Amino acid sequence: MIKDNQRHFNRLHVLMDALVVALSYAFAWWLKFASGILEHEIGVLPFEVYMMALIVIVPGYILLYYAFNLYTPKRVQGRRLELSNVVMANTVGLLLLFAGLFTLQSYSDAFQNFSREMFFYFYLINIAAEESLRLVIRRFLRVIRQKGYNLKQILLVGYSRAAEQYIDRIRQHPQWGYDIRGILDDNIARGTTYRGVKVIGSISNLLYILPQNRLDEIAITLGLEEYYKLEKIVAECEKSGVHTKFIPDYNNIIPTKPYTEDLLGLPVINIRYVPLSNLFHAMVKRGVDLIGSITCIVVFSPLMLVTAVLVRVTSKGPLIFKQERVGLHNKPFSMYKFRTMYVQTEEEEQKAWTKKDDPRVTPVGRFLRKTSLDEFPQLFNVLKGDMSLVGPRPERPQYVEKFREEIPRYMIKHQVRPGMTGWAQVNGYRGDTSIRKRIEHDLYYIENWTLGLDVKILFLTVFRGFINKNAY
Repeated sequence: MIKDNQRHFNRLHVLMDALVVALSYAFAWWLKFASGILEHEIGVLPFEVYMMALIVIVPGYILLYYAFNLYTPKRVQGRRLELSNVVMANTVGLLLLFAGLFTLQSYSDAFQNFSREMFFYFYLINIAAEESLRLVIRRFLRVIRQKGYNLKQILLVGYSRAAEQYIDRIRQHPQWGYDIRGILDDNIARGTTYRGVKVIGSISNLLYILPQNRLDEIAITLGLEEYYKLEKIVAECEKSGVHTKFIPDYNNIIPTKPYTEDLLGLPVINIRYVPLSNLFHAMVKRGVDLIGSITCIVVFSPLMLVTAVLVRVTSKGPLIFKQERVGLHNKPFSMYKFRTMYVQTEEEEQKAWTKKDDPRVTPVGRFLRKTSLDEFPQLFNVLKGDMSLVGPRPERPQYVEKFREEIPRYMIKHQVRPGMTGWAQVNGYRGDTSIRKRIEHDLYYIENWTLGLDVKILFLTVFRGFINKNAY
């Protein structure tokens, strides 16, 4: 099985990568100079000179792949993360190639004659080829694991909620190739079963099981009340040489995505990871908001002008409706919309959420709400910095006060700028829908933010967000 020969498999993987790099490079040369598809320079360097560069390029790229964790087990690394690492490794490789040519051209004219355009083709081809290779490897591993090969044998120590959640995830993803042999626990009767996994004995049985050396991993899944046993169990597992991991049972205490940091050797658990608390991430997102809002204002200005005319000629009152909402760091701001209701007093306006066939909504306003055209003035909120293109939708102060007492972790949403659209909205949680589900989706967004996720949400908004059955 592959798991018994992991070192040999890794070497084979390195050899395949080296071959892919060389073939991608040769194909880029052919595309640039020999295919006839592209125009090529007169007096180019001979093929042999270009191929000599592979003596440096191939080992250099292999080292970059090691640096960007591209030889970690496929069980551990997700496809999106792997693709990201492939792109980053090749981007660094391309920059190093350009930097090397720039440095060496002062020593020899030959380096000045290397085609930068060909290297760019190599960059694109190699990314596609390397990712294709890894997808093939993943598919191969999935097939052989489904046939019962390349499985990691795991034993759980401790029956707890953490153990059940771990088993749930293993059962949901058989392609990971984990086989849970059983659970050891001092308080649950032997033979008790959860989703096909049995309690096979007490924790003291570790003394007899570990010396047999038939396990690949031990997962410690003790309940909180049994953590006093942790030190002894870890010591026993460490002596056996079996890989050991700890799955903490704290979901009822810290129901989020924590992360650890090292404080001079002291591990500190942070309860929540918010990517946008990173200054660089925040600057990137703000830059996208500025460019996106200005572009949208220019592109959609004719549509906004028509909408403004319709609102003005069909009902009396102001063109823009301003409403106080709670934004970043719990600070209130005025959110803009095209007015969709008949003019009301402040007390009438705050009575309740808008419902289906609400008599307060004008005929034109009903259409604007259904198509989300009333939201376009919020582009100016984005431009001002009150809002973002993507983020949790902001609520009125009275609802914030209500929900903060009723819904756990509700106030976390105010750690980021509110958005014109969000993960909850593209998943259908808009208008008169479950506020708890909305918060679940908002928290997922906050803790898993990436620029790619923002792009995905904006893309889905075009198809799901503008016209929505729950928008009244």
